[in-house]
Formats: sequence, C-alpha cells, structure tokens
Amino acid sequence: MATTTATPGPRNDFFKQLRTVCVPLSRLALQSPDKAATAKEILTHVESLSEIWAAQVSNDPTVLDEKLAEYTFFPVSHLLRFHDQFPIRVIEAIIKLIRFLIQYGWKQKISEDLAVQLLFFFSFTISGTPGQAKKRHVPEETAIEGFKALGALITAIGPSNLLASQAPGEQNETVTALGPAITVMLDGITDGVAPTVQLEALQCLQAVYTTTRNQHVLARFLPGTVSSLTRVLAPPLQQKTQRRVLVRCLQVLTIVFVNVLSDIKVRGILKQFETEDKAKMDDAQPSGGAEKPQTELTPAWLRATAAQIKIALAAALKVRTHEAQDVQSAVSKFCISLLDECHSSLADCQSILVESAMMVENEENERSMLETSLQDLAAIHPELGDCIQATLYNWVTSLPRLIQSNDERIKQLAVRNILRGSKMASAMGLDSSTLNDSLGDSLRDSIVALVKGSKPSKVVGDVDESSLSTATDLTVSRPNIQSYPPVLLDSEGFKSTRAEITKLIANVGSPAQQTKLAAAMLDCLRDSEGVEQIASYWLAFELLKATYNSASDMEDMLDMSSLDENRYQEQVFQELYDFSASILASHSDSQENDWRIEAIALEVTAFAASRMKEDFRPELIDVLYPVTTFLGSPTPQLRSHAVTTLNVIAASCGYKNVSELVVDNADYMVNSISLRLNTFDISPASTKVLVMLIRLTGPRLIPFLDDVVAAIFAALDNYHGYPVFVESLFSVLSEVVTQGVKSDMLLLEGSNPQAVSHLKRGPQPLDVDYMVDTLNKRAERTKRAREEESAEPTQPHPKKPWGPGKTKEASEAKSLLDQLENPDPEEEEDEKEGGLPDDPSSALATREDEEKKKQPSNTPTYALLTRVLTLSQHYLTSPTPTLRKSLLDLVATVSPALAPDENAFLPLVHTVWPVVVARIKDPEPFVAIAACKALGSMCEAAGDFMASRFKQEWGDGMAKWLRGVKREAVKGREMPKRTGTGAGRAFITGSKKVDDMEIVLPIHSANGGQQLSSKQLVSTTSLSGGGALGRFSQAHQLWDAVLGLVTAILRYVKVDDEMFDEMLEVVVDVLHEPERRELKEALETINADAVWLALYERGKVKGIKHMPQAVKGFSFQFVRVPGVVA
Repeated sequence: MATTTATPGPRNDFFKQLRTVCVPLSRLALQSPDKAATAKEILTHVESLSEIWAAQVSNDPTVLDEKLAEYTFFPVSHLLRFHDQFPIRVIEAIIKLIRFLIQYGWKQKISEDLAVQLLFFFSFTISGTPGQAKKRHVPEETAIEGFKALGALITAIGPSNLLASQAPGEQNETVTALGPAITVMLDGITDGVAPTVQLEALQCLQAVYTTTRNQHVLARFLPGTVSSLTRVLAPPLQQKTQRRVLVRCLQVLTIVFVNVLSDIKVRGILKQFETEDKAKMDDAQPSGGAEKPQTELTPAWLRATAAQIKIALAAALKVRTHEAQDVQSAVSKFCISLLDECHSSLADCQSILVESAMMVENEENERSMLETSLQDLAAIHPELGDCIQATLYNWVTSLPRLIQSNDERIKQLAVRNILRGSKMASAMGLDSSTLNDSLGDSLRDSIVALVKGSKPSKVVGDVDESSLSTATDLTVSRPNIQSYPPVLLDSEGFKSTRAEITKLIANVGSPAQQTKLAAAMLDCLRDSEGVEQIASYWLAFELLKATYNSASDMEDMLDMSSLDENRYQEQVFQELYDFSASILASHSDSQENDWRIEAIALEVTAFAASRMKEDFRPELIDVLYPVTTFLGSPTPQLRSHAVTTLNVIAASCGYKNVSELVVDNADYMVNSISLRLNTFDISPASTKVLVMLIRLTGPRLIPFLDDVVAAIFAALDNYHGYPVFVESLFSVLSEVVTQGVKSDMLLLEGSNPQAVSHLKRGPQPLDVDYMVDTLNKRAERTKRAREEESAEPTQPHPKKPWGPGKTKEASEAKSLLDQLENPDPEEEEDEKEGGLPDDPSSALATREDEEKKKQPSNTPTYALLTRVLTLSQHYLTSPTPTLRKSLLDLVATVSPALAPDENAFLPLVHTVWPVVVARIKDPEPFVAIAACKALGSMCEAAGDFMASRFKQEWGDGMAKWLRGVKREAVKGREMPKRTGTGAGRAFITGSKKVDDMEIVLPIHSANGGQQLSSKQLVSTTSLSGGGALGRFSQAHQLWDAVLGLVTAILRYVKVDDEMFDEMLEVVVDVLHEPERRELKEALETINADAVWLALYERGKVKGIKHMPQAVKGFSFQFVRVPGVVA
C-alpha cells in the first residue's frame, strides 16, 4: 500500500462496492449445486463487477492494485472451474471482467502460473480444445472479448516473462503456452467471422512481437506468422477482406519483419557473412557433430529465411494493385520500411520491394519531410538506383504484351507504372538512351496493338445533301467548338486506358527527350503504312504538343540554354506540319484513305494555328480549302473534326467566326477551286465547299465566279452522261442563282429600269377626269403627228431594189436593167445626191447598232444568271428526277430577277419555254409541281409575252391534261356514298329542297341543251379533304400546283374568252374554298359576271330575291342626243 497514491477513503469505498457483489457471487460459486440454474444471477453479479471496475477506471484508476484484483478474482476463479456448465454469455462477461483485472489490477505483477492458465483459458475459449471438435458456437462478441483479454494478458506479462532462456534449447512455461495462443491469433486473422475479430487478433499478434525480446522465440513463430498474413494479403482472400484489415495486416507484417530480421537484430549474423570461407564453413557445421536446433540464428538460417520470405512477399505484395488509396499507402510504407530496416538481411528481396514501392508511389499526396522516401534510400544505397532503372526497363519492354490483355485495369496499371517510374527516374537523374529508345518503340507497338484490338468504327453511308448545310450552320452558330473527339481508342471501353496513355505521353521524360522521341516517330512515319503509320503520327503529335504545354514562354526566355532545344523543337514541329498539310492537300474522294490519319492532320493544323495566331494567315492559302472539303466527307468523325478545326483557325487568326474567316479568304478558296475545276479534278466535296462558300459570302462573290462557272460549263459538256455528277454541278449553279438574285447590283449598269408589273386589273369606272385626260392625250397625239409631217420632206419612191445582189450574174442583170431604165448617169448621181436611200435595210441595221451602243451593258451578275438559265434547258430532259426538279426551281428563282430587262429576258423565255412546259406532264409528281411553279414565275415575269404560247399549248392538250389532273385528284379523294353536307362528302338532294324557290337554268353539254332544276343539283366532291392521305396525297399536291399555275396565268397573261371559259369550268368547283381566294379574284378581274353565273349554276351563290327600291325624290330620264332619231 506504500506505493499507491490513493487515499484510504476512496479505496475503502471501492472495496465496499466490491464486497457487496463478491460475497453473494462467492456464495453462488461455492454452494450452488446447479450452476446452470443460477447462471442468470451469476451473470448479473459479474456484469455488476465489470461496471464497478469500469466506473473506477474512469474516475480514479490509481485506487486499483493487484490486491483488489485478487479479491475480485477469488469468486471468479471458482466459476472458471465449471465454465463448461455456464452459457457462453456468462463466459463472455467473465472474460471481460478478467481483462479489467489484468489491465488495471495486476498489470505487470500477475503471477506466471496464473498467466499461463489464463493463456490456455482464453485460447481454448476462442477456438476450442485442440484436437477436439467445438462443443458450442462462439459468438463474434465473445471472440472479440477473448482477443482483447489475450492481448492485455500478453502485454501484462511483459518482456521479462517472455525472454525464455538465453539458450535456445531450454523451455519456458509461458513461451510454451504462447504457442497455442499465437495459433489461435493466426486462425482468427485468416478465418475471422468479422473484420472486428480479425483486427483484434492482429492487435494480439502485434503485442506478441512487440513484447517478446528473445529472437529465438520470435524466429520459432516467424514462418507461421508470415504464412498466415500472406494468405490474407494474397488472392483470393484479398478480394474478400476489408481495406482496414489489409492495412492492419501490412502494419503487423512490417513489425514482424523489423523485430525479427532487421539489420540491427541480425547484425551478428551479418558480420559472419563478411568472414572468410573457412569461418563460414565452421559456423555452418557445429563442432562435435551434434545437430544444432532449427531455430538457432545462423547465416544458413538467415539465407533460408530470406529465400522463403521472398516467395511470401511475391504473393503478399499483389495487394499493391488494390485501388484503395489507404491500402497503397500502407504498401508503400511497408516496402520503404523493409528496404530501410532490413536492407542487408533481405537483400534478395530488394527487386520486388523496389518494384512495389514504385507502383504505389503517389506524388499527389504531399510527403512529410520526416518521412523516408524511395529516392532518399536510393541516395543512400546506390544499388537501389540500378534496381529502379532495371525495373523501369522491364516495365517498358513488357508494355506491348500487357496492353493486349482483355482486362482494362491491367492495361491502365502497366501504363501508370511506366509513368511513375519515368518520373522517379527523371527526378533522380537516371537518364539512359537505351531506355528512351525502348520507350518510343514500346509506345508505338502498344498503340498499334490497342488500335488493332479495338472494334472498328461504325460504317456510315454516303453523306446526304443536307449534311453540308448542317455543317455550315454548325460553323456559323457554334463558333466556340474547340475540342476534338478522340481519334484513336474512341470507344467508351478504352476511355480510362486512353486517358492513362495520354497522361504518360504528356509527362514522360523532359521536353528535350519528348522532342527526340517525336523525331524518331516522324522517321518511322515515312517508312510505315497502315496502323503503324497512324500510331507513329499520333504519338509524334502528342509528344510535341506535350513539349509546348510543359514550359511557358517566360521560362524559355529566362533559360538561355534551351535556345538550341527550342530550335530543334520548332524544326521537328515544322516537319510534322508539312506532312499534315500534304495529307490534307492529297485528300480525294476517289481514294479510300484511313480517316484517322486525316483527322490527325486536321488536329495538327489547328494546333499550328493556335500557336501562330494571326501569323498563320498566310498558311490559309494552302490549308483553308482542303480543310473545308472535309465538311462534305461521308465520315461523320471527319466532318466533326473539320468543324472544330475551322473554329480553332478562325479564333486563332482573329476572326469572329468561321463565316468571317471564309468570306475574308474567299479569293484563296476560289483560286483553289478554279485550279481543280480547270484540271477536271472535281469531287463532290469540292462542289459542296463551293456551295458553302457562295452561301456564306452572298451576292458579293457572284461577279468573281465567271471563271468557275465557265469551268463548270466545260465540265458539264464533258461529263453530261453522269447524272449524279451533273446534279452536284447544278447545285453550285443553283446556289449562284439563289445568291445572285439577292444582289442590289443586278440591274443594268448606268440605268435604273423600272420593274414592269403585268398584273391584270379590272375595268375602272369612267368619270369626268378620265374623259378629260383621254381628250388631252388625243390632242397631243394629233399635234405631234402634224409636226412630224411638216418636218420630214417628201421623197420619191425608190427606183431600184434594196439589198445587194446575191450572185454575179444577178448583179450584171441588175446593172443592164438600170441602164435601160435610166440611160443618163448624171440623173443617178443626182438621185444619190438627193439623199434617196440606196439600202434601207442597212440603214435600219446601222440604227439598231447605234441603239445597242447607247444601251448600257449588263452587270456580270446579270450575265452570269443569263448563262445559267440558258444552260438549264439542255438538262431538263435528264433522267434524274431530282436534277429536273432543281433546274425547274432554278428557273422559278431566276425569272423575276431577270425580268426588268425585257430585251434580254424575253428571248430567254422563248428559249426555255418548250422544255419547261413539257415538264408539267412529267411522270414524277414533284417534278410536275416544280414545273407548274416555274411556269407561274415566268408568267409573272413575262406577262402577255406568254399569251400566244399558252393559247397554242392549251389547244394542243393542256386543257385535257388539266381536266385529267382534276379527275385524278377527285378520284383519290372520293368517299363511298354518304349523304350530308361538308367537305369531302357527296350528297344527292333528290327531292330535298335546296331553297324555297325553284330556278330552272339552261345547261349546255356535248349531248345538247337540257334543263336542270336547282332541286336536282348534285354537290361535287370537295378537293380539300377526304381520302386516305387527304391534302398530302400526290394527286392533291399536283392539283394545288395546277391551280397555282392557272392563277398565275389569269393574273399576268392575257387569255381569250374561250380559254377563260374552259378554265372557269375546270376550277369553278373549288372557288368557294377560302384558300382559293386569289384564283377567284383573278377570274373576277377578267369577267366577274361569268364567275358569278358559274357559281350560281352550281348552287354556290344565291340569286337576287327582291328588286332594289327606288330612292324617293329621284327619277331617271333618257338623254336626247342631237341628230339622233329616237
């Protein structure tokens, strides 16, 4: 009691608490014959004792000592004699109470005999008696309490009781009892039912190796310990074990190796390695021929142990591939500790330890200055640097093999290892030309293997016509697209692998080493083809891109020693850019090239533009047109790359968007296209680029396309037998027309001709002002005629025929006749002097030439549109319906634009009329619809010039065709007999009244005259609905187009009465529809009464029921004209 600092008061109070529980517990333990019957009461007392001890520990642990522990343990010892008769819950409470007694009562003063007994008790309670089957199941909680008590007991025994004897042959009871306990611990580690059980077992094992100071004892338990821990760390248990258990296993394994095999622990054996061979042999063979124990620490034992540990580490360190960061950190500490503490004793394991440390090296986490790293150890032990270099070389050479694995994680790990190793080698200054060469070859071979092993991209069909417009919209509306989709390894499954490879390329070696690798890749690029060429090309570009991103311009300016490296870098990049420009320039639709190499060339071009900024503008002469040709590529990846490249070039060169880029450099593109067209190097992409160029620049470019259009005309003459190609050429001409009609300089130069409106107007009422104006105009005409008669002198009629003679004989005969009629030559001279016209036709021709000279010349745009319209007539009979339709649309578009100059336009109308009007009977409905629209546009532009042509065509079958179109439209929309009213229903009135009054009308037909009552009128089928497709059927769409053509004819062209009547008869059935208002107005403009009568005959309008009443106070009288007899 002298050693305790506790006062008697608290100690007595604590003792009283113990006595109140220990006395009844002792009575139950000693006197109760049926232990199971009193188990519940015993459990209550044991738990009370545990709570009393726990409360005192939290309040004042200095009160507790070994005497109080002995007093508390007295009733418990009697319970332990019959522990098999108690439930497992009581045993668990007893173990918990004993743990309190050991930790806070006995501490290091526990007796050896009691310690041995408790070691066996805890061990057998957890795992059962050795050699016998378990009598009952041990719950997880009981096992946890058992390992906690076992660990507390081993810690309390201390090094003094675990020293055993100095001689390995002598035994110690504590050490003997420790063997089964360690076996139980190892079983709990490997076969624990829960992670908490495993963690407590590991804690017990750590206590054994930290408290035992005898190397012979530790060496005895080393093989089993290493084997069990390796089993947990190695597959397949590794996948089933929680991360915290793996981390704890590595920590305990580190303690085991350091406490058994550290250089300090075996320094005596290590000194024996340095002695002579004879001394080594004497140490290896014992004197007297007696065999030494297996656990004797000798050089032979160390060699054998190191060899076995190397095998164990090869299996245990597979945990280095674990993805958890805490596990990798534990592996790193484990390897560094062994390389540091066991550097000499485990020298044979250095390679695997260095490799594992390099694999789990993580530069993202900041390392403490007090923490040892692999670089620090390599600085102390130079042989570790060689080991690092050899490991990196092995990784590099094995990369092409590992990259072919089906497991993506293995690929990523292999690439990540090389990256970590190369960074470490660079940091340590371990440079090797052999390693650099191997790295370049390995990267190229790995990329080739990955590309060949990846699935090919989806095959897409030919690009449609709308693809260029879509691409154009993208370039204009989305100028900020500056990121490329991956060219190689573009599938989603290679995403992580591609990221790792890109990261490796960006960080491998110094910029100078990356430049050398890129130059080596360029050498391979010229000598290879196929996938090897693509891989070399991609690697060279990525390496050079990494060199520019690794260092800033300011660093280059401050580092004067890098000037030579920068020059070499620029030289290599210029070589790469030249190769890329040649790839773009050689692009042809006729040759099947791998799209990936062209995509990389686009990326290189964009990167060059982003570096050179506005200095890249001169390069646009060579690259702008080739880049734009990819907008029409059938490969969607190339189209996407072309869009992105154009956006990058536009942003880099200082343009707001791609449209401004193209417009500002339109001359470059036009020249490139002209050169290709002149050499007949024409592809669909070139025509699509030209369409895009014209669409972006608008009318400004049209006057400068005369050479291009001439080349297109020449191509049409040479390749007119290829419908698809001709159609692509005419798409350019159509775009020329579309943009040309928007020009504000389309009219004649030096004049402002007014557009003539050919719209027909109805008769105007005659008022006084109109009559006065008419009389004034008549007086002016009379006055002007009199002035002209007085101004011109009278001349005799000519006495010789006009025009030269056609033959020599005719000229001679003419001269003889002239001599007979006029023998006096002076009279002929007088006639000539008198001013008689010798040849009036020549005078007329001279006057026309003078008028043409005075007439202003046409603008280039106007002349260009005229040529296009003239050329279109030759291809309107093309077998391709889409081409015919596009040409008709072209005619419809260009006609209003050329109409102001009637002297030039009307001959064109006369030229194209026969082929255009023939297309209304085209077998393809959409072509016929386009023909109707084209004719309507010509009617609006030419007016009455079309009258005679329509009249002749009407009599030649146009009227019959019109009725046929109507009949097909009606037939396609007729429904079965359904009575009623409304659109799309035919109803028979029969005896039903249409109105209260009956009107009898004369109806004229081919069979003669007849009368029809309004009660017998049959409503015709409406053409605006019904049928399966209704207004969306081809017949109805054609009928709509025909009605539009009829409307245009009636509004702008003069038609005779017979033609008007026939038209009215055909279209009268649809005049009541709201959408036919223009048609009805056009008919009423010509003859409103006829329209009303036709509608009245068909019951569409009603007659006048009442006469208008006379206005009161007014009367009408006849006017008497003088001289006229009434």
